[in-house]
Amino acid sequence: MIPMKKAFLCVSLSLLIVFASYSQDDNSFNGVQNNLGNLFLLSQAKTRSISPENFTGEKGKGGMAKIGEGSASNAARDLGQGWKVNPFIVIGKGQTFTLAEIDGPGALQHIWMTPTGNWRFSIIRIYWDEEKESSVECPVGDFFCMGWGQYAPLVSLPVCVNPGSAFNCYWQMPFRKKCRITMENLDEKDMRLYYQIDYALTNIPKDAAYFHAKFNRVNPLPFKEVYTIVDNIKGKGQYVGTYLAWQVNNNGWWGEGEIKFYMDGDKDFPTICGTGTEDYFCGSYNFDRGGKYIEFCTPYSGLAQVIRPDGTYQANQRFGLYRWHIADPIRFEKDLKVTIQALGWRSDGRYLPLKDDISSVAFWYQTEPHAKFQKLPGKDDLEVR
Repeated sequence: MIPMKKAFLCVSLSLLIVFASYSQDDNSFNGVQNNLGNLFLLSQAKTRSISPENFTGEKGKGGMAKIGEGSASNAARDLGQGWKVNPFIVIGKGQTFTLAEIDGPGALQHIWMTPTGNWRFSIIRIYWDEEKESSVECPVGDFFCMGWGQYAPLVSLPVCVNPGSAFNCYWQMPFRKKCRITMENLDEKDMRLYYQIDYALTNIPKDAAYFHAKFNRVNPLPFKEVYTIVDNIKGKGQYVGTYLAWQVNNNGWWGEGEIKFYMDGDKDFPTICGTGTEDYFCGSYNFDRGGKYIEFCTPYSGLAQVIRPDGTYQANQRFGLYRWHIADPIRFEKDLKVTIQALGWRSDGRYLPLKDDISSVAFWYQTEPHAKFQKLPGKDDLEVR
């Protein structure tokens, strides 16, 4: 039998727990960190979406384009307003188009697009709040892990690429005051773009950091030099992903190199040092089964693309690899630099420093302001060749 004082204490604690759970607003969930475990929760978040059929995302303003105004006016001429009149845009050569301009607070939750033309010549940029320099600056193909300009199926948690060439991004990107997304067409030809940007207007936690992504390329990598994925990250945050587009300019295995994370004042030696390229991308032993590279996609890592020589003009092997630090983000307090070695094999069991064509995108969250990005390579240096 429970003594009266203990029974009273147990009942009181139970009531406190119940009252505490109901003392909060029933709709206090902000609607951003969605998963199967909380989809039943109600929220005050407002769902909005921007596309060529609703450039502003305003409530009740979708599908309003009139015949003669929209990109598909001719196809819809017998049906009229409301019948898929403006499903895509055309970005002229050398032009920059603002895909979205959103007043916050809120968070981007999904981006879908189908860019035509040369994916290295279409540059996506994302600006947070009132910043003048973007926090995301990448060729659109590389941002969606298609750095070689050729389609390959890719299935992961934050990025999916689906037939025929549908790019999907599920990175959660919170902002407080404003979000602006642009696409620049560096090509000599116009590009056609279908796109949709889904977001929530809602309160953002005080400790939410801003999403960043930065492209880099070296072709060829100088002999005995280490490839830098990203450098000069300043601030507090967490590194969350790497994409590499790697062309091998030598025979034999190319992935003996180690990835290294220099953080918070590291100089000559890093805090985190991997054991090999395929190891970092969660594979093993050259990604080889039966004398062949085996493509794979998992939620957190993959060798999504292997472009094999064709015996004529396609002479080199090309690889597309991704590694998402979702379950294991790499947190830094002040600064971060990430490098990877390019190593093969030569005679007598010695490593061979390689002179390969390597491109990368680094993905991370951090406090603002961020350090100024190194200037994006020019068109000729972006080109896959």
